[in-house]
Amino acid sequence: MIERLLVCRSRSFDPYENLALEEALLNRVGEGELILYLWQNERTVVIGRNQNPWKECRTALLAEEGGCLARRLSGGGAVFHDLGNLNFTFVMPAEDYDLPRQLTVIERACRSLGIPAERSGRNDLLADGRKFSGNAFYKHNGKAYHHGTLMVDVDMEMVQRYLSPSKAKLAAKGVDSVRSRVVNLREFVPSLTIDQLSDALIVALAEVYAVAAHSVRHDEASGIRHQATGDGEREATGNRQQASEDGGREATGNRQQATGDGGREAAAKAFPLRGSCPSAHTEADEVVPVERISPEEFELRELRAKYASDAWLYGQKLPFTLSVEDRFPWGGVELQLRVESGVIQAAKVYTDAMDETLAPRLEAALTGVPLRPEALAAALPDAAHDELLGLLQAAL
Repeated sequence: MIERLLVCRSRSFDPYENLALEEALLNRVGEGELILYLWQNERTVVIGRNQNPWKECRTALLAEEGGCLARRLSGGGAVFHDLGNLNFTFVMPAEDYDLPRQLTVIERACRSLGIPAERSGRNDLLADGRKFSGNAFYKHNGKAYHHGTLMVDVDMEMVQRYLSPSKAKLAAKGVDSVRSRVVNLREFVPSLTIDQLSDALIVALAEVYAVAAHSVRHDEASGIRHQATGDGEREATGNRQQASEDGGREATGNRQQATGDGGREAAAKAFPLRGSCPSAHTEADEVVPVERISPEEFELRELRAKYASDAWLYGQKLPFTLSVEDRFPWGGVELQLRVESGVIQAAKVYTDAMDETLAPRLEAALTGVPLRPEALAAALPDAAHDELLGLLQAAL
C-alpha cells in the first residue's frame, strides 16, 4: 500500500544522466513509497531496450546535428525528446504497481488544465484522437516503474527528421506518417507551460493517492529536513477519493502564467530544491503533502557511463547468415541468425514489444538449436510461439 509520496525533478537535460537517475530512483524506492520523477532531455531519440538503433533512428544525422541517441531499460518503441516535452516516471515496489491508477494521475492533471485526455489501448494517451503520451513499463527485483512522454510543444519537424519507423508499423497504426498521429498539448491550451503541467501532475498525484503521508518541512538555512510532529501522520484516505472522469478539479492554469519562451523554461526553475510541493485537500479537508527528493542525493557517474556507452547504445552487431522480420499485433520483430552446419550458433533479436524480456529469452532459446521446423517448434518460448515459428519456417 502506498503510504508516502515523493517527487524528484531533474535539473539536467542530459539523457544519460536522466536515465541514470531514473534507475537510481528505482533502486532507492522503499516499501510503501511512490516516487514521481519529472525530467526533460534536449534533442534526443530514446529507443526501447531491444530496438535496432539503425532502423529506428537516423543516427548519423542526429549525431551531426548535436543530438543524442539513448536506450532505456523498458521495452516499446522509439520517441523523440526536446525541451517542449516533459517526461514522467512513477517508481514504486512491484506489489503497489497499478497502471490504471497511475494513468488516472496523468488524465486528471491534463483535464484539470482543459485538455481532453483519454486512454487508448494499453500504453497511449490521446487528445482528440491523437497521441500526446506514449508509455512503457519495467519491473526488476521486486520494483517497478511506468514512464512516458507528455508532448507540450515538441518540434514536430524534428520528430519526422530523426525517427524512421517502418512502413509496416505506421500501417498497423492506420496512418501515413509518425507526425500525423501525434499532437502537442499546446493545440488545446496555447498558453500551457512545462511548469504548469508539472504542478498539475503533483496535485493530481496527491489527489488520486490521498494517502497517509508524513508532513515534511525544510530548514531554508541548512537544507535539513525535519519531521513534523502532532498531526504529521494521517490516516489513509485512499478509498475516500477516487479520480473522477473529468478530472474533478478546477484548472490550475491560473496559478502560473505562461512565459515568453513558449514553455521551454529551465528545469531548475520548475521546482526549487527547497520548499514544499503543491498539496491537495481531501474531502475531509486534510492536506496530503508530497515530499521532495534532490537529484544531488545520488552518485550517478557509473550509471551515466553505462547509458552513454556504445555497448549499451548499439550492442554487438552479429555477422548473420539469415535475417527475417515481420510485425504482429504485439509488436515488430527482427531475427538475425548466424547459422553454421545447419545449427544456430548465435541469435540477435530486435523488437519494440512492450515485454523487455522477450528478446533475451528468444536469443537464449534459439542459440544452439538446429534450423529445422521441429527443433524450432520445441525451442521457442510460449510468448508469440506460433507467429515466430511461422516467420522462421517461411524463411527455410
